[in-house]
Amino acid sequence: MVEKVILLNMFASMFGMRARVALAAKGVEYEYKEEDFRNKSPLLLQSNPIHMKIPVLIHNDKLVCESLVIVEYIDEVWNQKYPLLPTHPYQRAQARFWADYIDKKLYDPGRKIWTKSGEELEAAKKEFVEILKQLELELGDKAFFGGERFGFLDVALVTYSTWFHTYEKCGGFRIEEHCPKLIEWVNRCLEIDFVSETLVDQAKVYDFALGLRKVFNIDTS
Repeated sequence: MVEKVILLNMFASMFGMRARVALAAKGVEYEYKEEDFRNKSPLLLQSNPIHMKIPVLIHNDKLVCESLVIVEYIDEVWNQKYPLLPTHPYQRAQARFWADYIDKKLYDPGRKIWTKSGEELEAAKKEFVEILKQLELELGDKAFFGGERFGFLDVALVTYSTWFHTYEKCGGFRIEEHCPKLIEWVNRCLEIDFVSETLVDQAKVYDFALGLRKVFNIDTS
């Protein structure tokens, strides 16, 4: 049977990019459907009626939602090529813990950096940098979070790097000054073809963020 794989996504979403990186790592061919968050398609609303958000993976008419769940699903279904999760149960547990940490901690301060000003912006920058410092400590001197090989936790975080330029431009700071090892890690990730060829250009993300500020009349002056 020919497998039918569809990904519902929005190009600038760091969450949707996780699914795209995982699919690229496995060499899975799929149909890509771009979504408009202001005008969600009937397919998206039917596929994810609980959250009505991207990404959604549709595999042979089976629906899988939530980016980290999707990455694990991809890893388990196409398990013969480039495994992403560690084989040891403890290492898998640690990877899941830190991926959950990223999802619970990083998005909100990052969003505030490009939507807020004044004291709220300064507080968001401080919180964002502290979270990255904690992740840098977890990385340590390893090439990748799981060791010498790009894996699950790297997928979970590297897609955020497409927004780093936006955070820096809007926040007036440089992440490398605070977390140089983390930026070195980003550069190592980008040396991997299926990563660099999948991640969206940071300039496009910045233009997208500026467009959103206009749409929602966000004044950061």
